[in-house]
Amino acid sequence: MAGSEPARTEVNRAVWDGWAAAAGTDAHYDAAALVAGTWRRTEVEQAAVELAVGDVAGRAVCHLQCHLGFDAIEFARSGAQTVGVDFSPVALARAAELAVRCGVTVDLVEADATALPATLHGRFDLVYATFGVLPWIDDVDSWMVSVASVLGSRGALALVEHHPVLSMVANLAAVTTGGARPVFGRPYQADGPVRRAGRAAAAEPGAGPVPVVYAHGLGRVVTAAVRAGLVVDHLVEHFDSPLDWRGEGLVADGDGRFRARVDGQLLPASFTLVARRPG
Repeated sequence: MAGSEPARTEVNRAVWDGWAAAAGTDAHYDAAALVAGTWRRTEVEQAAVELAVGDVAGRAVCHLQCHLGFDAIEFARSGAQTVGVDFSPVALARAAELAVRCGVTVDLVEADATALPATLHGRFDLVYATFGVLPWIDDVDSWMVSVASVLGSRGALALVEHHPVLSMVANLAAVTTGGARPVFGRPYQADGPVRRAGRAAAAEPGAGPVPVVYAHGLGRVVTAAVRAGLVVDHLVEHFDSPLDWRGEGLVADGDGRFRARVDGQLLPASFTLVARRPG
């Protein structure tokens, strides 16, 4: 979703179109559970929403980079006036189909997250973006300015994202389960595209376009929010996770939480940022 890099954006759009066409029957995107009303966002995501706005009933909510719209549908079920935004037309078509099956109304907008259309400006009490959104953004400053533009007075951003430290480790499973020394497959932060670390480092030969992703440190993300005129209310780093979002490497402990350790020391798994537009 790199607004300044149209060629890369088109590559990534093709990647996400393909993923959207295939998704919906896996454990993470369980469409049957969503339709049945048993699918729920993780507690860390729900906690971010509660920190940002509390109850979403009657609120105007924008689910940014919504993919198949699972969270957007859940917001609508909870009484929110919901808009889902994504740059993949295939994902939005799947989201529209799921919303109908779930019996809710979700407005869906095809747009670049770094340049949200004027029709959305100033409309929302909450912009919600979660897990795996920022690696697709080349310019976090533009992304934050775009988010700020659609928030109303005292509207808030709830961002839950994979931690950039954990994203660096390419051989996470070997480190956490076999005691191997970590191999860093990507930088903590970079000014251009980077390789993807972990299992999904690149598409298999002949499997389609290779994604173009980016690395943003925590300082860059927070500074971008401040530069966009947002006031940071909460910044929390989480050292456990309700799921193994890498698909490998996070280890389930006895309490059912997933963690990653190097030499016995916990690595941060994710972070929550809640930032608000001043009243």
